[in-house]
Amino acid sequence: MNLYNEYIKEIEERKGQGLHPKPIDSADLLNEIIAQIKDTNNTNREDCLKFFIYNTLPGTTPAAGAKAKFLKEIILGQEAVAEITPTFAFELLSHMKGGPSIEVLLDLALGNDSNIATQAAEVLKTQVFLYDADMARIKEAFEKGNAVAKNILESYANAEFFTKLPEVPEEIKVVTFIAGEGDISTDLLSPGNQAHSRSDRELHGKCMITPQAQEEIKALQAQHPDKSVMLIAEKGTMGVGSSRMSGVNNVALWTGKQASPYVPFVNFAPIVGGTNGISPIFLTTVDVTGGIGIDLKNWVKKTDANGELVRDENGEPILEQVYSVATGTVLTINTKTKKLYNGDKELIDISRSFTPQKMEFIKAGGSYAIVFGKKLQTFAAKTLGIDAPLVYAPSKEIHIEGQGLTAVEKIFNKNAVGTISKQVLHAGSDVRVTVNIVGSQDTTGLMTAQELESMAATVISPIVDAAYQSGCHTASVWDKKAQANIPKLMKFMNDFGLITARDPKGVYHAMTDVIHKVLNDITVDEWAIIIGGDSHTRMSKGVAFGADSGTVALALATGEASMPIPQSVKVTFKGSMPDYMDFRDVVHATQAQMLHQFGGENVFQGRIIEVHIGTLTADQAFTFTDWTAEMKAKASICISEDETLIESLEIAKGRIQIMIDKGMDNKNRVLQGLIDKANQRIAEIRSGEKPALRPDANAKYYAEVVVDLDQIAEPMIADPDVNNKDVSKRYTHDTIRPLSFYGGDKKVDLGFIGSCMVHKGDMKILAQMLKNIEKQQGKVEFKAPLVVAPPTYNIVDELKAEGDWEVLQKYSGFEFDDNAPKAVARTEYENMLYLERPGCNLCMGNQEKASKGDTVMATSTRLFQGRVVEDSAEKKGESLLSSTPVVVLSTILGRTPSIEEYKQAVEGINLTKFAPSHKLLVG
Repeated sequence: MNLYNEYIKEIEERKGQGLHPKPIDSADLLNEIIAQIKDTNNTNREDCLKFFIYNTLPGTTPAAGAKAKFLKEIILGQEAVAEITPTFAFELLSHMKGGPSIEVLLDLALGNDSNIATQAAEVLKTQVFLYDADMARIKEAFEKGNAVAKNILESYANAEFFTKLPEVPEEIKVVTFIAGEGDISTDLLSPGNQAHSRSDRELHGKCMITPQAQEEIKALQAQHPDKSVMLIAEKGTMGVGSSRMSGVNNVALWTGKQASPYVPFVNFAPIVGGTNGISPIFLTTVDVTGGIGIDLKNWVKKTDANGELVRDENGEPILEQVYSVATGTVLTINTKTKKLYNGDKELIDISRSFTPQKMEFIKAGGSYAIVFGKKLQTFAAKTLGIDAPLVYAPSKEIHIEGQGLTAVEKIFNKNAVGTISKQVLHAGSDVRVTVNIVGSQDTTGLMTAQELESMAATVISPIVDAAYQSGCHTASVWDKKAQANIPKLMKFMNDFGLITARDPKGVYHAMTDVIHKVLNDITVDEWAIIIGGDSHTRMSKGVAFGADSGTVALALATGEASMPIPQSVKVTFKGSMPDYMDFRDVVHATQAQMLHQFGGENVFQGRIIEVHIGTLTADQAFTFTDWTAEMKAKASICISEDETLIESLEIAKGRIQIMIDKGMDNKNRVLQGLIDKANQRIAEIRSGEKPALRPDANAKYYAEVVVDLDQIAEPMIADPDVNNKDVSKRYTHDTIRPLSFYGGDKKVDLGFIGSCMVHKGDMKILAQMLKNIEKQQGKVEFKAPLVVAPPTYNIVDELKAEGDWEVLQKYSGFEFDDNAPKAVARTEYENMLYLERPGCNLCMGNQEKASKGDTVMATSTRLFQGRVVEDSAEKKGESLLSSTPVVVLSTILGRTPSIEEYKQAVEGINLTKFAPSHKLLVG
């Protein structure tokens, strides 16, 4: 009983942290527990029964297999446990969600004991997580005349697993809790620096917001035991930033309902709201958990008697309150009228929160059950040879005669499955689509693995062209937490069928490349749909959606995703860039010009940005598509010229071949298959058979933005504006300032060049600038630390081949060593150049950070509070985001440069240039 004794020891340690026993996923441990349950004289028996009944993880975990086997033995009378009757054993099986439990239930339902078979069938009728092998067993039995199998199929065909669920209550009482003012990042709900604990739900729950906030939530629950607590982003958007299932899990843990009495710390039905609604990626995660997300619109822009906006001294629109949602306010959500009330007073229409599809998610306890339920109903009806009754709300299919298609509408129509209409579909249509590429990253991957286990999936869907599991978010420090979690994750995903950054067998060298760069390389068709476990899944080929770990798991298991076709905003360019400007400045200027053109309204939010970039290869264009996460867009699509796309595909082929040469391909030769697809796509473009993706000339857009390159006269910096008097305007990514704003004297404490926002060209710019500075000043001397993390090993290898890495080595004081990776996070930095291991590094903020209170100038994506740098007692930490040359010069000077200093420093350097296409990029 060694494992059991170790478990008891762990329980005592967790007690000291205020935690309950950790849920069991080990079959070996559970078998020791079962052995003690069988021993009626065992002193541990009572505890073991509790662990077995209430603390064992369901799905396809090894422990679930052991639990299902023992329950089967009890039902068959092979084992007798007074506390677990056969009836109770069936109840426990009904809460195990698939995998081994379904196998056992099918064994019993299709067995020879008619009484047991009837009971098993009744439980099976409530289950939806069945896979091909399970359905094949039922079909085979039905075809052999098995009456129980026919009875199960008839129930499935009528979707009784859904129709017999309780209806959604007409009224839901909530009490409000203001979680923060302004945009609320998922970092507040699930901090990046606690990523290691995400798979331990109770432990991770302790990091949500603050301990004080948690106490306030508990106090509200005590005062209002009959109401749900609704978390609110006052004057902002809820859930911006990273795609974190753990964020919604934490909200559900503190404010939701327990999904099963026999599964600890898995809650559902969270309720969240935001003055400006819910971030699209976060709203998807809310749907996964059967929750409710509400666009409150409780503050609006003030207008004068003439209908003109009233502005403050800074030219910003003044907001006025429409109604209060102050903490402790009791509100009523009416799901029938689809209105929000305070007492009898109607506050706002919330129909968008209660579409027929969302009502189904709420009723079923989450979107997974609907996806699997529809598939199961279709199978049953087909097997019985009948038409499936209309149980689920029909998908909304919108066709507008005479209207062309945007790029995303074309992609969705090509990838759509199960549509009723034979006509092309336009934005707003609900569509189920096949997914071509899937990405899982390492800090959410453990949760994705848990989700796959909970939905009883064991192998990747054959529909998926390729899937990749990264190691980038834990690349900086190979500490004990990473060593405990990452090898286990890599083995699980490798066994599941993904290409993995680390080889569980240790054959190929660990690759910690930034996941988005790898996904961008392995996307070899601009018609592809990509789903990735990170908000920066924003490929510059195809259309990519950042998603929570659950949606990633669903894509891996089924090869499908469901969503409405989003509206699009068209972005084109005019004018020309000055020689001293970098494309990163164009990216920032796009956001600033859009906000100016639309009076402060972010027309990108929740929509597709269709950017007619034309002439930039996928590597360079990714700088734009990546930043669309910060623009709050749902996704983005690059429209490229034919030759540009061919060049991008050739680059992708070369990098995929390197992965093959390293030994990363699997038995299904997935990577070789991608090269074959790339060759086919190149041939189609060159022959004219199928040119690069174009929207139709008569496509309709929500808005059109024309970016004037002539207006971009100096580097543009995204500023967190940490001292803005209006708290809601801090940390938004919407404050874009020219370099001259800082007057050449703002102190910079640390620079960072890295993250998915940079490409090989940025590394070459860094090398060229350092050579220039030495030539001009006689030496290179840093007045602030400069941390450099190349995005990928491929880029490092290419820089070595081209001589640039040698330049960087010359000026560096530290260079990563894969043979001796850092085991401890760096807490202090010297004024020198650090060449860090490829990966996310400071951009993620989960392992290493700048010193508290620092002003950081970075090429990264995030400027949220506490992400790259935390506040000190004396000063707020701030992360300003800019182009590579601005970061380099800021660390050399120890301050922001003047525009004159900047121009001198970049003279003769090959910056990332961009010239708008002269071709009309429409079909």
